[in-house]
Amino acid sequence: MIVDLSKLPPNLESDFTTWRTGEGEAAQWAVVADPTAADGSAIAQVSKDRTDYRFPLAVYKSYFGKDVEVSVRFKPVAGTVDQAGGIAVRLSTPDDYYVARANALEDNVRFYRVVKGKREQLASANAKVEPNQWHTLALTAEGDRFTVSFDGKALLSAQDGTFADSGKVALWTKADSVTYFDTISIMPLK
Repeated sequence: MIVDLSKLPPNLESDFTTWRTGEGEAAQWAVVADPTAADGSAIAQVSKDRTDYRFPLAVYKSYFGKDVEVSVRFKPVAGTVDQAGGIAVRLSTPDDYYVARANALEDNVRFYRVVKGKREQLASANAKVEPNQWHTLALTAEGDRFTVSFDGKALLSAQDGTFADSGKVALWTKADSVTYFDTISIMPLK
């Protein structure tokens, strides 16, 4: 399924629920105009709260599953603590899920599991993540195997059985990252 951003209201409430892992202010997600986005608009996390251990999530309401391939185009726009964008899968609570993310300040792509709000890195690779440029991030979850692709290239793989059940899918950011997302694809594998 492709998420049609052109039909979303400015506050996203019809299609997304907003959660936050960690501390700090609640996330501020909105639909914003961007002439470089695929349909001229993007979903954006616009809060500039600088709390370091703060992970805003925009949880897509219409999907619940286990084995899935999720891809999204994202653009890191601003942030002094972080400039990151990511995809979370198998969310059962705001504190329990897997996440793949790319960071423009660190020039890397990482895969984590978050258990009871604690983040643990499972895989990492260096990659040039240009700020203010669109990139494509994809995460495939199949059984206990995970593959992360960045700009069309498979970059990371990991195996983990912590979250074996179905869950939600979400867009993810960190700290004061102002990140735009468009072209969201969620493809169930089974």
